[in-house]
Amino acid sequence: MAAAPLDGRDFRKALGSFGTGVTIVTAAAEDGRPVGLTCNSFASVSLNPPLVLWSLLVYSQSMSVFQNAAHFAVNVLAANQQELAARFAASMADRFAGTDWRSGLGGAPLLAGTAANFQCRTADRYYGGDHIIFLGAVESYAYNDAEPLLFARGEFGRFSPGV
Repeated sequence: MAAAPLDGRDFRKALGSFGTGVTIVTAAAEDGRPVGLTCNSFASVSLNPPLVLWSLLVYSQSMSVFQNAAHFAVNVLAANQQELAARFAASMADRFAGTDWRSGLGGAPLLAGTAANFQCRTADRYYGGDHIIFLGAVESYAYNDAEPLLFARGEFGRFSPGV
Protein backbone atom coordinates (compact mmCIF):
# COMPACT_ATOMS: atom_id res chain seq x y z
CA MET A 1 0.00 0.00 0.00
CA ALA A 2 1.46 3.38 -1.03
CA ALA A 3 1.87 6.09 1.56
CA ALA A 4 -0.53 9.02 1.31
CA PRO A 5 1.04 12.15 -0.17
CA LEU A 6 2.14 14.78 2.30
CA ASP A 7 0.08 17.92 2.70
CA GLY A 8 2.60 20.55 1.52
CA ARG A 9 1.22 23.37 3.65
CA ASP A 10 1.09 21.21 6.78
CA PHE A 11 4.62 19.87 6.13
CA ARG A 12 5.91 23.45 5.82
CA LYS A 13 4.18 24.31 9.12
CA ALA A 14 5.89 21.36 10.81
CA LEU A 15 9.28 22.46 9.42
CA GLY A 16 8.63 25.91 10.90
CA SER A 17 8.99 24.35 14.34
CA PHE A 18 12.72 24.23 13.71
CA GLY A 19 14.13 27.66 14.50
CA THR A 20 16.93 28.93 12.28
CA GLY A 21 19.19 31.89 11.86
CA VAL A 22 18.52 34.32 9.03
CA THR A 23 21.06 35.02 6.31
CA ILE A 24 21.33 36.95 3.10
CA VAL A 25 23.36 35.03 0.54
CA THR A 26 25.06 37.21 -2.06
CA ALA A 27 27.10 36.91 -5.24
CA ALA A 28 28.14 39.09 -8.15
CA ALA A 29 26.58 38.57 -11.57
CA GLU A 30 28.94 38.28 -14.54
CA ASP A 31 28.43 42.01 -15.24
CA GLY A 32 29.38 42.83 -11.61
CA ARG A 33 25.80 43.56 -10.51
CA PRO A 34 25.23 42.54 -6.86
CA VAL A 35 22.63 39.81 -6.27
CA GLY A 36 21.28 38.62 -2.93
CA LEU A 37 18.38 36.87 -1.25
CA THR A 38 17.16 36.04 2.22
CA CYS A 39 17.90 32.43 3.12
CA ASN A 40 17.43 30.29 6.23
CA SER A 41 18.69 27.01 4.73
CA PHE A 42 22.29 27.81 5.73
CA ALA A 43 24.21 25.16 7.72
CA SER A 44 27.76 24.23 8.62
CA VAL A 45 29.04 21.01 7.08
CA SER A 46 32.64 20.56 8.18
CA LEU A 47 35.30 22.27 10.29
CA ASN A 48 38.22 20.61 8.51
CA PRO A 49 38.05 21.56 5.73
CA PRO A 50 35.75 24.51 6.54
CA LEU A 51 32.58 23.90 4.50
CA VAL A 52 29.07 25.35 4.62
CA LEU A 53 25.92 24.82 2.57
CA TRP A 54 22.72 26.57 1.59
CA SER A 55 19.98 25.80 -0.91
CA LEU A 56 18.01 27.70 -3.53
CA LEU A 57 14.76 26.88 -5.33
CA VAL A 58 15.54 25.58 -8.83
CA TYR A 59 13.17 28.14 -10.39
CA SER A 60 14.61 31.15 -8.53
CA GLN A 61 15.17 34.23 -10.70
CA SER A 62 18.74 34.49 -9.36
CA MET A 63 19.62 30.82 -9.93
CA SER A 64 21.77 31.51 -12.99
CA VAL A 65 23.87 34.06 -11.07
CA PHE A 66 24.60 31.61 -8.25
CA GLN A 67 25.15 28.71 -10.68
CA ASN A 68 27.82 30.74 -12.50
CA ALA A 69 29.43 32.52 -9.56
CA ALA A 70 32.83 31.26 -8.40
CA HIS A 71 32.21 32.82 -4.96
CA PHE A 72 29.27 33.64 -2.71
CA ALA A 73 28.96 35.23 0.71
CA VAL A 74 26.67 34.26 3.56
CA ASN A 75 25.74 37.33 5.64
CA VAL A 76 24.33 36.27 9.03
CA LEU A 77 21.85 38.95 10.04
CA ALA A 78 21.85 40.70 13.40
CA ALA A 79 18.64 40.98 15.45
CA ASN A 80 18.18 44.61 14.37
CA GLN A 81 18.23 43.70 10.64
CA GLN A 82 14.71 42.30 10.30
CA GLU A 83 13.85 45.02 7.75
CA LEU A 84 16.86 43.97 5.64
CA ALA A 85 15.69 40.32 5.76
CA ALA A 86 12.24 41.36 4.53
CA ARG A 87 13.76 43.57 1.79
CA PHE A 88 15.90 40.74 0.38
CA ALA A 89 12.96 38.31 0.56
CA ALA A 90 10.73 40.63 -1.49
CA SER A 91 10.63 40.76 -5.25
CA MET A 92 12.13 44.10 -6.23
CA ALA A 93 14.37 45.47 -8.96
CA ASP A 94 17.34 46.54 -6.82
CA ARG A 95 17.48 45.11 -3.32
CA PHE A 96 20.85 46.79 -2.77
CA ALA A 97 19.63 50.37 -3.37
CA GLY A 98 20.36 52.34 -0.21
CA THR A 99 22.01 49.32 1.44
CA ASP A 100 25.47 49.66 3.01
CA TRP A 101 27.77 46.96 1.61
CA ARG A 102 31.26 46.36 0.28
CA SER A 103 32.64 43.92 -2.25
CA GLY A 104 34.16 40.70 -0.89
CA LEU A 105 35.90 37.74 -2.55
CA GLY A 106 34.77 37.27 -6.13
CA GLY A 107 32.75 40.47 -5.84
CA ALA A 108 30.19 38.90 -3.49
CA PRO A 109 28.61 41.68 -1.41
CA LEU A 110 29.30 41.84 2.32
CA LEU A 111 26.51 43.67 4.14
CA ALA A 112 27.32 46.14 6.90
CA GLY A 113 26.18 45.51 10.47
CA THR A 114 25.77 41.75 10.24
CA ALA A 115 26.54 39.36 13.11
CA ALA A 116 28.89 37.34 10.87
CA ASN A 117 29.85 36.70 7.27
CA PHE A 118 31.37 33.75 5.47
CA GLN A 119 33.10 34.30 2.14
CA CYS A 120 33.05 31.08 0.15
CA ARG A 121 34.38 29.58 -3.04
CA THR A 122 31.64 27.52 -4.66
CA ALA A 123 32.95 23.97 -4.14
CA ASP A 124 30.03 21.96 -5.54
CA ARG A 125 26.32 21.89 -6.32
CA TYR A 126 23.83 19.08 -5.78
CA TYR A 127 20.23 18.55 -6.84
CA GLY A 128 17.91 18.07 -3.88
CA GLY A 129 14.29 17.80 -4.99
CA ASP A 130 13.13 21.25 -6.06
CA HIS A 131 16.32 22.92 -4.79
CA ILE A 132 20.00 23.15 -5.67
CA ILE A 133 22.28 22.70 -2.67
CA PHE A 134 25.38 24.88 -2.84
CA LEU A 135 28.48 23.68 -0.99
CA GLY A 136 30.95 26.42 -0.15
CA ALA A 137 34.59 26.22 0.89
CA VAL A 138 35.02 29.02 3.44
CA GLU A 139 37.99 31.19 2.46
CA SER A 140 37.41 34.04 4.91
CA TYR A 141 35.00 34.87 7.72
CA ALA A 142 34.31 37.54 10.32
CA TYR A 143 31.97 37.84 13.29
CA ASN A 144 31.20 40.03 16.30
CA ASP A 145 29.05 39.98 19.44
CA ALA A 146 25.87 41.21 17.72
CA GLU A 147 22.74 39.28 18.66
CA PRO A 148 21.62 37.13 15.67
CA LEU A 149 18.21 37.39 14.01
CA LEU A 150 16.18 34.17 14.36
CA PHE A 151 13.19 32.75 12.47
CA ALA A 152 10.62 30.14 13.55
CA ARG A 153 6.95 29.47 12.87
CA GLY A 154 6.83 32.18 10.23
CA GLU A 155 8.09 34.94 12.53
CA PHE A 156 11.33 36.70 13.36
CA GLY A 157 12.56 36.55 16.94
CA ARG A 158 15.47 36.85 19.32
CA PHE A 159 17.51 34.46 21.42
CA SER A 160 16.73 34.39 25.14
CA PRO A 161 19.62 32.73 26.99
CA GLY A 162 18.76 30.48 29.89
CA VAL A 163 15.13 30.01 28.86
